[in-house]
Amino acid sequence: MATMRLLHLALLVRAGVRSFTTHRAPLPRNLSLPSPTTLPSSILHRHALRPQRPFSHTAGRRNEWRDPRRHDPYERLRGAKPLFTSEGFSRFIRSPSLHTVIAISVGGAVIFYFSNIQTVPVSGRRRFNCYSEAKVIAAGEAQAKRIEWELERAGKRFLDDWDWRTRLVRKVMQRLIPVSGMEDSQWEIKVIDDPHTANAFVLPGGKVFVFSGLIPIAGNEHGMAAVLGHEIAHNLAEHVGERMSSQLGANILLYSLITLTGGIGILVTSWMGNAILDLVFSRPMGRRQEAEADYIGLMMMAEACYDPHEALGFWERMRRMSEQGPPEWMSTHPSHSNRIQKIQEWMPKALEKLQESDCQGTAGFASLFRQALVGRNYMEKRDDI
Repeated sequence: MATMRLLHLALLVRAGVRSFTTHRAPLPRNLSLPSPTTLPSSILHRHALRPQRPFSHTAGRRNEWRDPRRHDPYERLRGAKPLFTSEGFSRFIRSPSLHTVIAISVGGAVIFYFSNIQTVPVSGRRRFNCYSEAKVIAAGEAQAKRIEWELERAGKRFLDDWDWRTRLVRKVMQRLIPVSGMEDSQWEIKVIDDPHTANAFVLPGGKVFVFSGLIPIAGNEHGMAAVLGHEIAHNLAEHVGERMSSQLGANILLYSLITLTGGIGILVTSWMGNAILDLVFSRPMGRRQEAEADYIGLMMMAEACYDPHEALGFWERMRRMSEQGPPEWMSTHPSHSNRIQKIQEWMPKALEKLQESDCQGTAGFASLFRQALVGRNYMEKRDDI
């Protein structure tokens, strides 16, 4: 009987399970369980190799827990190589293929620039303009739609055609359009009901926007003619295309600097580049364009039989109403005092135009200006060829 119990115990040890019998008779006092050394060596060896586990009918599962150091998401980043290195950048700068690309790009840019140089007839100023009139008009029409949408979104409304302010603007435009040389444009006049804004602008293609707050400052038809003649002159002199071309050239120059620096300090380069280009090129160009538009608009209103002295009165009122602004060198527009001084210098010429005009609405000065602009640019391109 004792031998059978020992054999049963050995089988339990081999299977690595416990006995689930509810009652077990005590062993005789003169018997004791054998020590592990009394069991056969084969049983001990197999028992040592096999881990003990509780009795279960489910299949054994592998331990899914892994060493967290193996799955550190930043482990590869710590050992990653930098995208830009000083050594790699030096090799890139010394690359012969890069020098070839730069030489071809610079040469092409120079040829493109000088092939699109124009001369403004009134001032003799040389300028870069690479946009055709059709593209500028398309841009103006898109801008007009955007402005209308923004005004409607802001709760502004356009005055009706029968409103006296709208009729005033239309009457002035009917006398200025024939002398502008732009009769073929699709003119569209809109007056915005905003007494707190004194502004007006004419977009390429003939879209005219006038804020009602400007009408009291203009005072009468003659003052309104000074304002609208100035705005029409911007389109006659193709200033919008010039500004678009300057932005294109500035962006090319800026992105070239960013590329040559290897993308290092993009934000700093972009901010500093934009600030420098704006201060050195954009603002002076804006002041020159405003001066040209003042002169052309003054001559146009004189040919339309409007009193050019009213231009002086308008800018005098603007100077009294305007607050102290930034210095002229920081602005895109000349100061009111400078404008008044220039108009006084041009006044004898404007009065001469007024006396010579037959007041029949013929496009005298404006047509000559456009013919000179087109003819001079054509001759310059032939000389380049």
